[in-house]
Amino acid sequence: MEALFFCSVFRSITNIATELTPSLHPTKLPLSFKIVYTGEATMLTTSDNELMTKVGPGTPVGELIRQYWIPAIMSSELPTPDSDPVRVRLLSEDLVAFRDTDGNVGLIDNYCPHRRASMFFGRNEECGLRCVYHGWKFDSNGDCVDMPSEPAESNFKDKVKITAYPCQERNGVIWTYMGPRTELPPLPDIEPNMMPEGSEWSVSTVLRDCNWVQALEGDIDTSHLGFLHFGSVNSEDLTPGAFDYLTVNPRAPQGYDVVDTDYGTSYGAWRPTAGDDIYWRVAHFLAPFYSMIPTNVLGVQILVRAWVPVDDTHSMFWNFSGPNPFRSVTGTKKGKAPGGASVNNDFIPNSSNFLGRWRLAANEGNDYQIDREAQKNNKIYTGITGIHLQDQAVTESMGAISDRTREHLGASDSMVIKTRQSIMRAARNLQEGIIPPTVDRPELYQERSGGVILPKDAKWYEATKELRKAFVDRPELVGTDKGPKA
Repeated sequence: MEALFFCSVFRSITNIATELTPSLHPTKLPLSFKIVYTGEATMLTTSDNELMTKVGPGTPVGELIRQYWIPAIMSSELPTPDSDPVRVRLLSEDLVAFRDTDGNVGLIDNYCPHRRASMFFGRNEECGLRCVYHGWKFDSNGDCVDMPSEPAESNFKDKVKITAYPCQERNGVIWTYMGPRTELPPLPDIEPNMMPEGSEWSVSTVLRDCNWVQALEGDIDTSHLGFLHFGSVNSEDLTPGAFDYLTVNPRAPQGYDVVDTDYGTSYGAWRPTAGDDIYWRVAHFLAPFYSMIPTNVLGVQILVRAWVPVDDTHSMFWNFSGPNPFRSVTGTKKGKAPGGASVNNDFIPNSSNFLGRWRLAANEGNDYQIDREAQKNNKIYTGITGIHLQDQAVTESMGAISDRTREHLGASDSMVIKTRQSIMRAARNLQEGIIPPTVDRPELYQERSGGVILPKDAKWYEATKELRKAFVDRPELVGTDKGPKA
């Protein structure tokens, strides 16, 4: 029996999410069905697309993101006191980061308030950054502490400040707050960025040449996994019952359920198993720009990603990860990773310009080093090596800012639709004075994502409540993604 969904026109983004989500729960559908759409649906207006993608000062989403602490720069980029300043662009603002003599981090306006010379060329010395044009010197708080070009008896320096944003360091990341508050909100409880001393954790960044929303949407789109990343994988080469096997057999999820949460949105995408149970992939969007993807076992995986807007047409990808018990990928029966699934993050050397940090060697200019022979022979579905690079290629290929008025969205896009709603609703609410709950409740970020096998009749969100809790050790779950034990 097949369930046929026929939709001529979706009247609005709200209506499509409302119509799709309740109908796709596995307790209401057979395990084999078809989704068919006819007609055309314009998913976003031009004005809504601009609302989501513009992040400069005074823009609704830009002001929304400024309510939060933002990952700004790696601690390693300012390695020692009085080390070289670094150009940083965040939310379309050009800034300069420096570490002063006492080790404090300053993040200040690129332009000296005197005659607008760049502070990047400044002398980092004696607890301040000194503009080389006229010698004006500013500390990490933005106060002018020396003004040698003015008469000694002048108090003019006491009246001049440079824009400076507060910074905090935690586990290799320098965070900044660019918002209006004098009493600062707490840092978010990003679990892998809060690992205790001596534990295993890592953080990395990559610049992406596209708007932050389309980069984020790649993370919350679960249906592309079986094609973009595993399209050349034959289920017969995988271990029956393993998560990778279930991901490509069938290749597309058989249903989606998406819910609004206090922290943003969550989805459960399901596929059948050989028995009566259901394989669920559970993942989240957490305001304002975080994602948790369902790569491994729910309850064990400690992984958070951030898509920080650099400006309207560039974003910085941050990957925070905790201890990794999944070093041996399920892969094929011979223990090899699927074709193209390896990590390919070779970087070109950082340059000093605002868009010169953390760029990959494989990029649009060399077609992401695509191997057409590997694509034709189906060794690598895309011909592009590396999970991250495959994502980067397709999201950047949409253009610097994707024209969402020309999209045609289906059931598999329900998480994307609801997340867009969430972002725009939060931005509009802020204009009415409503602060998102995640700003002042860091515990809302204490979530985990991943895959899980549940009974067919289980309600996935309620059934995974305990498994989704962060800061809990669950060693008994390690290896449950590998399939039934022999």
